[in-house]
Amino acid sequence: MKLFIRKPLAQLMAASKEGEKTLKRTLGVGSLIALGIGAIIGAGIFVRTAAAAGEHAGPAVTISFLIAAAGCALAGLCYAEFASMIPIAGSAYTYSYATMGEFIAWIIGWDLVLEYALGAATVAIGWSQYFNTFLETFFNVHIPFALSHSPFEVSTTTTGMYAAELGTRGIINLPAIFILLMLTLLLIKGTAESAAVNNVIVIIKVAIVLMIIGLGWSFINPANHVPYMIPANAPDVKTNTGVVHFSDTFNHGWLGVLRGASVVFFAFIGFDAVSTAAQEAKNPQKDMPKGILISLVFCTILYILFSHVLTGLVSYREFLVQGKEASVTYAIQAVMHGYGWLAKLVTIAILAGFSSVILVMLLGQTRVFYTMSTDGLIWPIFSKLHPKFRTPYKSQWFFFVMVSLFAGFIPDSIVGDMVSIGTLFAFVLVCVGIFILRRTDPGITRPFSTPIYWLVCPAGAIICLFMMASEGLENWLRLFIWMGFGIIIYFTYSVKHSHVRHGKPADAIDPPNPKFVE
Repeated sequence: MKLFIRKPLAQLMAASKEGEKTLKRTLGVGSLIALGIGAIIGAGIFVRTAAAAGEHAGPAVTISFLIAAAGCALAGLCYAEFASMIPIAGSAYTYSYATMGEFIAWIIGWDLVLEYALGAATVAIGWSQYFNTFLETFFNVHIPFALSHSPFEVSTTTTGMYAAELGTRGIINLPAIFILLMLTLLLIKGTAESAAVNNVIVIIKVAIVLMIIGLGWSFINPANHVPYMIPANAPDVKTNTGVVHFSDTFNHGWLGVLRGASVVFFAFIGFDAVSTAAQEAKNPQKDMPKGILISLVFCTILYILFSHVLTGLVSYREFLVQGKEASVTYAIQAVMHGYGWLAKLVTIAILAGFSSVILVMLLGQTRVFYTMSTDGLIWPIFSKLHPKFRTPYKSQWFFFVMVSLFAGFIPDSIVGDMVSIGTLFAFVLVCVGIFILRRTDPGITRPFSTPIYWLVCPAGAIICLFMMASEGLENWLRLFIWMGFGIIIYFTYSVKHSHVRHGKPADAIDPPNPKFVE
């Protein structure tokens, strides 16, 4: 069956050259760094920080961020080596194809749908929630509960904007679909235009995060940081949905910190999306490692400072009741008197942050499928380029529909957990891939080399596996079911059309007309 046939590196490098049949190279190092920051700073810093602190780690959520960052940094070094060595679209899928063979590459490519497509759906749902907050804050109006929530959700609040809609069941999340449509149209227009919009969004949200850190530092109450980890004998906390027992396995001490790391790990999802734009970078060998690693380091520092300030403003216990989507706004309004304007800016920062994350996720997903399609492993439609903009416009429309179905009709809790475990799995395979390639092909030119790879690669894989282990049985079952569907597609379609397997050239499915007119 040739399950582990590898795509020759020479063929990969040939595909990296720009031409009329390839993606257009328009991104410099600044845009790549901004893409990384745009993908990383979004839902995690404003939502997951309070959730991880309240439910698992307490003030030690800063350590949770460090653990998650360590796993991402180790994987990031491996991504940087791959991206500089194989500068084409496809990210972990492409790297796996060159090191571990076609079947593993298919598994990782299918797995990346969990990270990018479902990641975009998760963040679009969060965008919808904050868009309603924005309308309520600035215009005193809101979109009805039924038109901004999935059919699986029922309004249970007795306060806030949905108080009058108690017991209402959701029908469709229209705001989530709206933002997906707007960003899809932008991506079809072109990568350079999308990057320019992303750069503006990054400046806005980073500025607001820095204001929260700078202005909130003087309001920190040291007592809120003691004890630093949640003790096993911490009193139970009653919430709107039940009682949190801190004596439970993952709700205190170092186990709580580790579980918190798997929660805040979602905040780092996206840095690897930079590697999907390798074929659109002007100087990928030098700029891709910088884009990946600089954005990761910058965001890690911001996360640690931000989480230190947030858990210092109010007790972690309050986030169990007041946390949720409005955790940052609540902390500012409760403690930072006279800074109500900052609480309003948070809503704008979150909308901006979510928008850039969705943008980069949709970009990453279509670029992975573009490469898989040029390899013959999925249908040709995913590599059809726009006759003017040279973007995979049909793929963009397909994923707009797919992601909209999840964002419009599925709760974010289910989608978000699938994203985390899928991303961790991708990181594990990238770390293993570099280790294998160092042993099997030590003489390959490497513009960037992972330092002490024999330690970095196994350590990165192990840390990510530990975080995967804490994800829970339900998430593992969802992962296996998703992979099962992918394996069925591979054996019914991919093995019959694989270009590498059948000795076809990399661009076999591209139309001969240089204008891409079908």
